[in-house]
Amino acid sequence: MKPQPTPETAPYWEAARAGELRVQRCLDCGRHYFYPRPACRFCASENVEWTGVSGRARLVSYVINHRPFPGFESVSPVIAVVELDEGPRLMTNIVGIEPIPENLPLDMRLTVAFEERSGAVLPVFEPEEAAT
Repeated sequence: MKPQPTPETAPYWEAARAGELRVQRCLDCGRHYFYPRPACRFCASENVEWTGVSGRARLVSYVINHRPFPGFESVSPVIAVVELDEGPRLMTNIVGIEPIPENLPLDMRLTVAFEERSGAVLPVFEPEEAAT
């Protein structure tokens, strides 16, 4: 299933297609946030912008999905929550690693990668050492 961009999410998907991870940042309080919305989740200011972020993160939580949804058998079974170095947390897939708990220590350093799926480009994360 392809994501359907909305006016609030279109810049996120356009950046991903270009191989860049972008989130919103409040120009009043200076904090980054995700999911996209027209006002800052911390101070409610509408003075926000889209900005590129480093793409570096740490693993916060995950589940290994051993029963993929039909048609998604080729997608990484590691569904995770990662925390960007800039602060926001995202739900994503972990790729480039055998999906066993021993390979997925919490706080593991990750870096963004991009995968095309069903005509959309999605940010996924891989272990930092695998990206070098």
